[in-house]
Amino acid sequence: MLSTDYLIVGSGANGMIFADQLLSETDAHIVIVDRHHMPGGHWNDAYSFVRLHQPSAFYGAGSLQLGGNSVDQHGLNKGYYELATGAEVVSYFDKLMNGRFLPSGRVRYFPMCDYVDDGKFVSRLSGEVQKVTFRKRLVLANFLDTKVPSTHTPSFEVASGVKLTTPNLLPAWAPEYKRFVIVGGGKTAMDVGIWLLQMGVSAKNIRWIVPRDSWLQNRDSIQPGDAFFVRTAGGMADQFEAAAEAISVEDLFARLEQKGQMLRIDRTVTPTVYRGATLSALEVELLGTIKNVVRKGYVKRIERDKIILDEGTTDGAVDDLYVDCTARAFGRRPPVPIFDGDRITLQPVRANRMSLSAAVIGHVEATYSDDTIKNSLCTPVSPPDITADWPRDMLVDLRIAQRWAADKGLRTWLASHRLSGAGFGTTDASPSPAAALVRERIKEARPKAEANLMRLVRDLDRCQ
Repeated sequence: MLSTDYLIVGSGANGMIFADQLLSETDAHIVIVDRHHMPGGHWNDAYSFVRLHQPSAFYGAGSLQLGGNSVDQHGLNKGYYELATGAEVVSYFDKLMNGRFLPSGRVRYFPMCDYVDDGKFVSRLSGEVQKVTFRKRLVLANFLDTKVPSTHTPSFEVASGVKLTTPNLLPAWAPEYKRFVIVGGGKTAMDVGIWLLQMGVSAKNIRWIVPRDSWLQNRDSIQPGDAFFVRTAGGMADQFEAAAEAISVEDLFARLEQKGQMLRIDRTVTPTVYRGATLSALEVELLGTIKNVVRKGYVKRIERDKIILDEGTTDGAVDDLYVDCTARAFGRRPPVPIFDGDRITLQPVRANRMSLSAAVIGHVEATYSDDTIKNSLCTPVSPPDITADWPRDMLVDLRIAQRWAADKGLRTWLASHRLSGAGFGTTDASPSPAAALVRERIKEARPKAEANLMRLVRDLDRCQ
């Protein structure tokens, strides 16, 4: 029988960042249970060429910086802050566990274990069952149920003789093939396309099956540090101004694209998906060289000589290597209250700010005593899926930002936390004329954006 203050299920990013904040602000004891052999959650199962799609400065725990805070000097991310590789992320969380958590004497870690229920977990190797009693909370850090290609089962059928692989095995399999078929339209599929092109595969030898096209955030306006303040804060002003003036969701994204905030790979196709994927303009340009794109819905079955889709068929070839990129990063589960009795369910509380969200929840748990207040400060934001989710999430994000600004204690804490602004905009000391102009644009456009977003969301609700 084990006893602790907090029992955390999951040592992925959410669980580790939440635990890190508790260690910084409380004297609590923590038990962490995870089914992987190392901290880092789904990063342990990721493909070798995966990277963060936003700068490393926005990721990780409050106590430890990820990466060297450097700007890339070459490649498709040239001129922007570094993007940690999957291996770097796993190493980072391993360092956090073995260099901070375990030496503290307040954390006990049980890898290769499945949490069952009622404080019980079982070893995936020995089958031994252990029971934990927790004095304060059970923390579910696995609510989002992140999926990656190597751990999911394809929803389509594959005939005998068809060669299907996942991105993590692609580097080993690719040398045996001349032609490739990418199955899926999300960020993983984009990573695979970029990798194949960078490895020297001709664009004419790549076929891309895209069920739904996606809008993409422009990485140019998501950069940390004072040197990028005008550009990044200017991007925020651009978004507020677009949101203030749009007459529909379609018009909103057209305005965001015109302002350089959103990108699309094929400008002749209007995307219907938005999941927060972030690319550079150079990456989008490279992906645009793949012209053999199939848009006939989702794959139902791959046969030796044809591919059967929702909206028809297309030719197949037995010599092609199919790459399955259809795993959904996050499950589509309805949000639940984050603080609920003896349970905390970790979820994003700011749009596209996963690390900051987990840190804030940890801080709020450590600082405030009433769950009603805690939940008012931590309203879940569902991961986006379609374009209509952008105005909904932006509206929620604006309101929670206002709630945070109204709380003096939280406002003060955010001003000094490394993840809150990733190094920019925390002070108004000696602003340049350009910075002052950007701040004025934000101040003017923000209330107009909120009012118009309310109208857009009401229109969307009426159409449902």
